[in-house]
Amino acid sequence: MPVSAALRCLLLLVPLLCLSSCGGWRLQGMERIPSAMAVTYVDAADRYSDFNRALRESLNAAGAQLVEERKDARVVIRIRRDESGQRVLSVSARNRPEEYEVFYTVEYSVEGVNGELLEPQKLERTRDYSYDEAALLAKQREQAVLREALARELAGLVLRRLAAL
Repeated sequence: MPVSAALRCLLLLVPLLCLSSCGGWRLQGMERIPSAMAVTYVDAADRYSDFNRALRESLNAAGAQLVEERKDARVVIRIRRDESGQRVLSVSARNRPEEYEVFYTVEYSVEGVNGELLEPQKLERTRDYSYDEAALLAKQREQAVLREALARELAGLVLRRLAAL
């Protein structure tokens, strides 16, 4: 016996209504920052690092207005350390690298008009990948993609911490 179109529609709408009625349901990564942080300045030595770009994008998505002058901001996010690189994890019997670990480390603090809101915080994320000399260009690209993903993950962690202030 075929199901009528109205019944199919009802079967689709009931789960959606249940999800939308829950007040705590949000898409992942959709953090909102406190209104005190609405006008923010990001103080970083390297404005073009993967982390800095990811943090700025996350702040914009969260509703912050980023200003170009420190004096115009209510809050300053100071990036004290922004480093990435890779380490050898394992080598072959011929002493050639077989596996690498990509790491990304950031340290930041948050200052408000009345002083420090968040003391220096250090975050680090790592990922490892296998290495193959025959696919050198592909492995270099894989390392760059992993580094960018780590930077986005760290920016998300910083944004969640800022949202909790």
